[in-house]
Amino acid sequence: MPINYEQLPLLTDFYEFTMAYTYFKENKHEDIAYFDMFVRKVPDDGGFMIFNGLNRLIDVIKEFKFTQKDIDYLRKVSKFDEAFLDYLLNLRISVDIWSVEEGTPVFPNEPLVTVRATTIQAQLIETLLLVCINYPTLVTTKAARIVHASRGRAVLEFGARRAQGIDAALEGARDAVIAGCVGTSNTLAGIKYDVPISGTIAHSYIQLHESEYEAFLNYVKVNPDNSVLLVDTYDTLRSGVPNAIRVAKDYLIPNGHQLKAIRLDSGDLAYLSKKARVMLDEAGLTNTKIVASNSLDEYIIDDLILQDAKIDTFGVGENLITSRSNPVLGGVYKVVAYENGDDIIPVIKLSDNITKITNPGLKRLVRFYDNDTHKAIADLICLADEVIPLDQYTLFDPDFPWKTKTITNYTFRTLQVPVFVNGQLVYTPKSTLETKAYCQAQLNTLWDEVKRLRNPHTYYVDLSEKLWNLKRDLINKNKKV
Repeated sequence: MPINYEQLPLLTDFYEFTMAYTYFKENKHEDIAYFDMFVRKVPDDGGFMIFNGLNRLIDVIKEFKFTQKDIDYLRKVSKFDEAFLDYLLNLRISVDIWSVEEGTPVFPNEPLVTVRATTIQAQLIETLLLVCINYPTLVTTKAARIVHASRGRAVLEFGARRAQGIDAALEGARDAVIAGCVGTSNTLAGIKYDVPISGTIAHSYIQLHESEYEAFLNYVKVNPDNSVLLVDTYDTLRSGVPNAIRVAKDYLIPNGHQLKAIRLDSGDLAYLSKKARVMLDEAGLTNTKIVASNSLDEYIIDDLILQDAKIDTFGVGENLITSRSNPVLGGVYKVVAYENGDDIIPVIKLSDNITKITNPGLKRLVRFYDNDTHKAIADLICLADEVIPLDQYTLFDPDFPWKTKTITNYTFRTLQVPVFVNGQLVYTPKSTLETKAYCQAQLNTLWDEVKRLRNPHTYYVDLSEKLWNLKRDLINKNKKV
């Protein structure tokens, strides 16, 4: 579905306009500020998230400008003066943006997107930025958990009809493929994102024939190379599977084809798949796969595999595309610094809730990798001007600073990359399948303990000593205020 970019500058919370107007009247609208977008908590009590949504954000920023229609609306519904409205009409985006790349595993409180902009521009893009990042990151993370739970078995995304709207159906399909799904049922997503699509028949097709056998036979005559038969319309083991076997022997095999798969969509999937496997194998259809669907999620898939279910492919719909068990990603966007001449002045937000205290200043996000295992050791949030030594580095727990660990024999990389410089795009977005390959490579750098579904190992995200001291000093200073 094409986005009407002309309308998007108004897709923001109205307080952004009231603040922008106040900055304008204070003559602070050209002051430069820095904002970080980060997430405080991993959904589903998981061990990691998969960052996503940068490509959408790029499109939004490239096209950001107010139209005369927008200005006419603001004039009608608000009390902004003509000078401010004229300023908005002539506003051209000139932000600097650094971002983690799509498909990168990330962790709580890490700066995922950093914006340097005038106060007005930084505020006006806040809601758009969060809309672009929160949902894709949420669904990609959910899909990655489901794919991990499948332990190498294929996962298909089936969720379009359960998605919260057209845009979510499309974006969710893309997110699922990036996370490792082998394809989607969403045909429009196939052409829009150049990803594999899949689908065969529904129960209604079978019900609209005189018999289940006739439905199967007519279908495979037209689609002999896409012969996946839904076997649970009437009775899976006494009707569906026997009729599928009969069609394979009566038509497919004599004509040089094979029954590609059967699909189970109800009942006890572990029991039915084991019984069906025996029936298929006894009929000589050892290459016929078993596909299962029906409100699956990562926990059900994990249990099915533990029960030795004979399922080769999982079709997952509503629980993936809505992230039903945890449908909100709490991504936030907070100011961390402002410019005063040539100086960058760090600022901090305090709270009675310790988890809501922000990390101040313009920062850098670094990931260390062990040279022998090539696994990620830890992440470091440091100030942007800090130099990371190449031989050894001492990490310490920001909550328990007496707990330290000195690492050697490592490589490291900065996770945020420049995306926009003075409003000009300097980053080349990857395709969906390129992002999928990158995501898989990055997931392989995480230990399995971090990817565990239940009680995952806590991956360490540490602050540099310089940043930790700055944060402590600002806490003490602001507490006095």
